[in-house]
Amino acid sequence: MGPQRIVCLTEETTEWLYLLGEDARIVGISGYTVRPRRARAEKPRVSAFLSGKIEQIVALQPDLVVGFSDMQAALADQLIRAGLNVLVTNQRSVAQIFDTLGLVAGLVGAHERGQAWIAACRARHAQIAAAAAAWPRRPRVYFEEWDAPMISAIQWVSELVGIAGGDDVFPELARQAMGRDRVVADPLAPARRAPDLIVGSWCGKKFRPEAVAARPGWGEVPAVRQQQLHEIKSCDILQPGPAALTDGLDRLHRLCADWAAQAAA
Repeated sequence: MGPQRIVCLTEETTEWLYLLGEDARIVGISGYTVRPRRARAEKPRVSAFLSGKIEQIVALQPDLVVGFSDMQAALADQLIRAGLNVLVTNQRSVAQIFDTLGLVAGLVGAHERGQAWIAACRARHAQIAAAAAAWPRRPRVYFEEWDAPMISAIQWVSELVGIAGGDDVFPELARQAMGRDRVVADPLAPARRAPDLIVGSWCGKKFRPEAVAARPGWGEVPAVRQQQLHEIKSCDILQPGPAALTDGLDRLHRLCADWAAQAAA
């Protein structure tokens, strides 16, 4: 049977339970949830990312609260002290995302459905990687998660860039779990690494390619010269769940494929 009344503090668990057909178990969601869109109409919104409506969550009588990231430690502590069962995962890589999806599917008795989805998704990743392997050139990609300070790609995004057919220009920073450790302190460092593509996903804030292109010393960056500055919505790439593995990856792959086609012309 598993938990029957689940509060999801972040959106990836909500999306996953809907995909599994287990959305009836959800009694509360994050206010940032946009996938699936209907969840916002069907479920009460009881949390932000770092905070939550503790009394309202308790009143929902959940038998499990699911969150993500060490950044939710303080919120998890409040809920645990309120007597609730809390699961907070800390996935950072693509493999860890798949493992977490499998864990949650197992908790709600949907192991086989979950594994079937995961297998199909892995096969799609292999197909995309194989298509990209045939390109004569791969684009160098600067992925910016935030602009002030500049924060480069988290690990799963960096790995998805690789699957999509690109090369992350800051692979050493992607291995750092904390956002503060992925800050690009030197404003000219991305420019010196000469990305062919710049992809912005500013955590819910609209990406401004014209502002990036106008940064001092960035005028000769290949991506700026060729106007290859693009946005991927944070809900599609920065939540460690189904969206990043599907729509986020597909968007990255289209950008890389378009660049590769132009480079080969």
